[in-house]
Amino acid sequence: MTAVTPTGEEELVVLVSPDGEAIGTAPKATVHHADTPLHLAFSVYLLDDTGSLLVTQRALAKATFPGVWTNSACGHPAPGEPVEDAVARRARDELGLDAHELRLVLPRFSYRAEMDGVVEWELCPVLVGRVSGVAPAPGPDPAEVEAAEWVPWRQFSADVLSGRRAVSTWCREQVTELAALGPDPAAWPSADTADLPPAMSSRPRRPPLE
Repeated sequence: MTAVTPTGEEELVVLVSPDGEAIGTAPKATVHHADTPLHLAFSVYLLDDTGSLLVTQRALAKATFPGVWTNSACGHPAPGEPVEDAVARRARDELGLDAHELRLVLPRFSYRAEMDGVVEWELCPVLVGRVSGVAPAPGPDPAEVEAAEWVPWRQFSADVLSGRRAVSTWCREQVTELAALGPDPAAWPSADTADLPPAMSSRPRRPPLE
């Protein structure tokens, strides 16, 4: 099935070089395969008013990593779309939740993973954000999310780091880096948006020296 935007346009992902420069676009519906090109993505960790994390299980029908438990949401910014806007859009469309207080925490996270012959290869900055209330019930899109639950961050991170909880490759690697920032997500330092991959950064870049 061809992925389309709410306006009916084909959904595109941004292809990038290893140093994060945009080199083109590709249809989201066909970009993931055995030789997936490096492209832009994002991950977000959404917390409620008590500090519990929304953890989701990817839909069983998804083409990549079906049925795998992972962080709150992942996605791909459209060409020219600010990453915060892309995260908020994905939270609404995939989870039926309004995400706010979004902060960039891991601007240069990247990974490559494979499952059942399909590869994910992404420059994938990580953000943390909040949803209002205590364990608010999401309204997930069944094409994207099989199940969801709220778990205290400290319990979740400890279980992932100890291997007691199986999660996606990217989530496991992200939790390792996030835990190094401290035990309280509210106190994690915000990263400079200038450290985003150049294809994501809105800050003008210096022209090359003559």
